[in-house]
Amino acid sequence: MNLLMRTLRGRMRRRLLLTYRVDPAVAREIIPAPFRPQLVDGSAVGGVCLIALTELRPGWVRPRWGITTENAAHRFAVEWDEGGATRTGVYVIERHSSGVVPVIGGGRFFPGMQRRARFETEETDARFQVRMLASDASVSADVEVVEEWESTLFPTVDDASRFYRSGAVGWSPRRDGRGAEAVELSSTRWAVDAGRVNEIRSSFFDGLPRGAAQIDSALVMRDVPVTWRRPATTRP
Repeated sequence: MNLLMRTLRGRMRRRLLLTYRVDPAVAREIIPAPFRPQLVDGSAVGGVCLIALTELRPGWVRPRWGITTENAAHRFAVEWDEGGATRTGVYVIERHSSGVVPVIGGGRFFPGMQRRARFETEETDARFQVRMLASDASVSADVEVVEEWESTLFPTVDDASRFYRSGAVGWSPRRDGRGAEAVELSSTRWAVDAGRVNEIRSSFFDGLPRGAAQIDSALVMRDVPVTWRRPATTRP
């Protein structure tokens, strides 16, 4: 990553974090070494992240020059050993974006190789319907903001929020296929709401062995300023 692109800034107009409970044996077959699944209640934690970004730009550029994109990521919560300690984060299996700039620049000028996809969205203040279609993947989600929290992995919405915030370092395959590269997400205002999953289809998770992945819960984030930086750790 060159110095101009060491930092990216933007605003998550909407972020849907859709959590799957996954058979750890299946997850281990997917996640490359040296990473391993981070287990919660005996299960691996997979997920689909659907983000509507605005004001996306290099860190030194003013917000009015940013771009707007729809984005999707399939990922797993992972852990790895570093400096004698165990660290946690996420490993992103695949990323898709509606924007030309992320597709061209991802894995070249900033971490995170991306593939081009088409998105369709229908949204209100409390309900979000997002459909993503690419040549190699598809997602369809219908999520509604609710008061009551339901999850078999996390007792409360605050527990789920802390889990995701602690996994700020995201790893993904390098464009040249040689190992993984990392980017770290931070925000000055982290706030989540409980979501109810009315419908979810994911070509990735639906394609796992029967019964290996079950939808667990959803978090909704809205209007959150974010920064992506290359972290101090670049080699797990």
